[in-house]
Order: sequence, then C-alpha cells, then structure tokens
Amino acid sequence: MLLAECERVGVSLRTHTQIDRVKQTDHGFQVSTSQGLVSCQSLVVATGGLSIPTLGSSGFGYELASQFGLTVLPRAPGLVPFLFTDQLKGLCERLSGTSVDVVVSVPRQSFRGHVLMTHRGLSGPAALQISSYWTPGESITLDLGPEVDFRAQLLADKQAHPKALVRTRLAAHLPKSLVAELEGLFWPAEAAHPLAEIPNARIEQISKQLHHWSLRPAGTEGYRTAEVTLRGISTAHFASKTMACESVPGLFCVGEVLDVTGHLGGYNFQWAWSSGYVAGCHV
Repeated sequence: MLLAECERVGVSLRTHTQIDRVKQTDHGFQVSTSQGLVSCQSLVVATGGLSIPTLGSSGFGYELASQFGLTVLPRAPGLVPFLFTDQLKGLCERLSGTSVDVVVSVPRQSFRGHVLMTHRGLSGPAALQISSYWTPGESITLDLGPEVDFRAQLLADKQAHPKALVRTRLAAHLPKSLVAELEGLFWPAEAAHPLAEIPNARIEQISKQLHHWSLRPAGTEGYRTAEVTLRGISTAHFASKTMACESVPGLFCVGEVLDVTGHLGGYNFQWAWSSGYVAGCHV
C-alpha cells in the first residue's frame, strides 16, 4: 500500500489503485495514479515485499527507492518451506504430515522446534525459521534427538534389551514411520539384527547420524509461500526515530519494504505496525 499525506487532507492509495509514477516537486511529491494525480508534502511507502504476490505484493517500493537513489539490497524469500528433488523428495512424500521436534541448523544459526514433512519437502516452524539464514546450495542439519542422547540410550538398551531391534527402541522417541525410513538410510544392514549383535562402534555411528542428519534442499518454495522478503531498502538511509529518509525530504519507508526481517511469532507484523505508527507521527 502506498500512502500519501496531502496538505490538510490524508489520501490513502489502496492496493487496487494503479500507481504509474512518483515525481518529486518543490513542494513534495506528485503521484500519478489510476484515480488521478495526487499532490502531497509527505510520502509514506508501505508497499511490503515480494512475498505472496496473490495478496498484491510487487516490487514497486524497490523501484521507487532506486528512483530516488536509495540502496536496495539483494532480496530473497524468507520464512519459507524447503523443496527436495532427490531421493529425499520420495521420503518426504511418504512421511507427508509427520511432525518431529528437532534442532535444525546451518553454519550460522540453529533453531529448536518442530519440522513438518510435506509432499514437496520440509516445512514447520523450525524449518521456516532456518530458511531465513540458509544459502542456496547449502546443507541443513537436523538433530532428531534434542533431548535424547541416542548413543547412551541405545547402549543402555543393548544391555537391558539385548534382543530388541534398533527401530523398536527408537520408536519410543521418534514417530514409527520416520524410524522406518531412517532404518533404510542409516542402518539397513542391521535392520534385522538385535542390539546384542551390533558392535558398539556401529551403534555410535548410527547415533551420530541421528543427531547430525544432513539434508541438502534443492531450493525453497519461493515468494509464492514465503512469509517475508529478506533484505530490501537499506535502513542506512532512514532515521530510526521517525522513519524519514535523510536524503529525500518528505519520504518515509516502513514495514517489509525495508531491510528488516523478524522471526516467526508476529514480529514482522509488529515491525510493520510500529514503523508505520512512527512515520505517521512525523509526516
């Protein structure tokens, strides 16, 4: 949404209004729209990012920033599900709807929470969170036992339940459907062997894989389902206490169009509302 604060009268240009051009004048701005020409002293850009285009998002705010010589940082979808195209896609399809509590990591960040297997890949709160720190081509790591030491547990089970199978003991901590898939990935040769017959060194290897399951996404679902757009107009151009552009008098930018991205939990909404309120107090 582009908001124009006119002299004496506030004019709100909604998303269904076609905005053709914004021109800076000696007295502020002229906004050429499908509803006519609007003149204003102050212009508040609240166009959002590129996420979920079906709701009306576009790159207009970035085009406007470039027009006024403002730095626009490279954008990417954030808080977005991952896609897989290799054998993991089939695994995710078979496990679609399965949720598991994990710690998901990339080299720069980790999050604890649930991930959800989908027919396309990996979603859920923890997956969405880490997507904002993920770089294309990079692997993500899942710790499937954030509160369980699988090595210690399986070695203890080997003593207490020597005839039990690995999958039987792990089913106490993970969904059975997931354990069945992991068996084919991590310990297929020992699938039918009781714990008593599996060397301790092999149990340690299996445990390490459970705590460090490395997955390489083919990509993400992109802006179509991303909850936010990462990066945007550089905040270096704006005063944090007013949201006013320091190089273009009368210009304000708020919300997602700026290089500000929060975690899940309403923080991005709060940023949009708070920055809009601050700008509204100073136009």
